Amino acid sequence: MTAVDTAARAAAPPRRRARRRPAPYLFVLPALLLFAVFRLYPIASSFVLSLHRTAGGTRTFAGTDNYERLLHDPLFWTALKNTAVLLAVQVPVMLALATGLAVALDSRLLRGRSVFRLGFFLPMVTGLVAYGIVFSVLLNKDYGLVNWLLGLLGAGPVPWLTHPLWAQVSLGIALTWHYTGYNAVILLARLQSVPAELYDAAAVDGAAGWRTFLHVTLPGLRPVLLLTAVLSTVGTLQLFDEPYVLTGGGPDNATLTIGVYLYQNAFKYFDFGYASAVAYALAVLIAALGLIQFRVLGDKE
Repeated sequence: MTAVDTAARAAAPPRRRARRRPAPYLFVLPALLLFAVFRLYPIASSFVLSLHRTAGGTRTFAGTDNYERLLHDPLFWTALKNTAVLLAVQVPVMLALATGLAVALDSRLLRGRSVFRLGFFLPMVTGLVAYGIVFSVLLNKDYGLVNWLLGLLGAGPVPWLTHPLWAQVSLGIALTWHYTGYNAVILLARLQSVPAELYDAAAVDGAAGWRTFLHVTLPGLRPVLLLTAVLSTVGTLQLFDEPYVLTGGGPDNATLTIGVYLYQNAFKYFDFGYASAVAYALAVLIAALGLIQFRVLGDKE
């Protein structure tokens, strides 16, 4: 270092340390307080509650008894099985229909695409309880519109909501009607961002129709398919409104889901400790399935 550099550095004003200004933290503080009061506290309180047993209006510490009870509770395993069936059957069917619908709505051959997009998305706007009541009327065995139309075709009345198998089918139909358009709109937004050059290159290589869909469209939709799969999985595992309104979990517990079982323990039997244990078991299951989906469907690079 030369003498000139030393003199210039000595003459330069001293650097001021960056001060942490409190204003940004003050602006964020209300949101953090609301998050802590309405999110963190209930989560922590629910975990503490899951370690207690509620009887006669009093709480006693039970340790892990509620979690051990889950392992030997046949109704919990029935609810888990019913939820798994919906997850394994209804969700893939819904996502397949949503993908096909998104491709159709993106076609330039379709006129009035905006009207069709709005029409398929409108079921999502309908309230969960409202459309559950509508389906319970439509699928009524005695005076429902669906059985009336089947009668015109010469078919006998179907016990949509009173037979275990048909009740599961009815629940799957209702869920598919409500959520297919929503997922199709999400997939459509991604589909419109796939570069047209990829389709041109595929056409030059001689690919068309199904091959273009497999090698261009489907890979382009992969990130959003992962998103919709995760969202649909979480929604199915938390399913409550539709089975509660349509069948109440019946008949013979055929549509009993984990969400309905949690509600019954908490607000029908007032066993809040066990209901909290069910909720935490559900949270662990959601996290595990989400991780598996990211590993299987996520980017391999």
